[in-house]
Amino acid sequence: MNVDDLIRVDFHCHTIFSHDSLTTPEKLLATCQRKGIDRVAITDHNTIAGALRAKKLDPDRIIVGEEILTTQGELLAFFVEEEIPPGLSPKATISQLKDQGAFISVSHPFDIFRKGHWRPEVLQEILSNIDAIETFNARCLWPGFNWQAQKFARQHNLVGTHGSDAHAAFELGRGSLLLPPFHDADSLREALKHAVSPQLTLSGIGVRFSSRYAVWRKRLQRT
Repeated sequence: MNVDDLIRVDFHCHTIFSHDSLTTPEKLLATCQRKGIDRVAITDHNTIAGALRAKKLDPDRIIVGEEILTTQGELLAFFVEEEIPPGLSPKATISQLKDQGAFISVSHPFDIFRKGHWRPEVLQEILSNIDAIETFNARCLWPGFNWQAQKFARQHNLVGTHGSDAHAAFELGRGSLLLPPFHDADSLREALKHAVSPQLTLSGIGVRFSSRYAVWRKRLQRT
């Protein structure tokens, strides 16, 4: 397929509906338009509210997603129709996602600096029930975490998703993929088989301060 026929997709980002982001859906969409990001999965922590709001504004660009904290690690889900609560087992979370036909990936699986990372033996247990793993996350502080995910995907014949994990708008697009157009979970599964990786950029430690600032500011606003 000609590269001109591919679209650029960022599969992991957050809005103000996450506790650690101040990015409004409107700001996110404007940034995607400016940066040439054709589609974006809004994957706020344990909620689809931000994605639903953004989809009303730009339905062709937005993929309704969610980053869900299970008892063992975080899952990324795309084409989510009903919000999944946090704190369930991986099995229960995956079952609810499958019931609604969602696409299931795994967030930054080997990043031990994150609360949502996975132990390899636990990840092995859910392999037959997931569609992909995140093989590049721009917020990983050490490149080896992404390399480990890429190696794991190759070993287990899994496709990979890329995401900026943007909590601030300027981070958008630092992790993305070029792939054929898709419209639902099934067509995404097929499209990812033909994905091409553009130039990727790790965001570095500085972006973590924007997340901490968002948390502190929201706490002050509540008090």
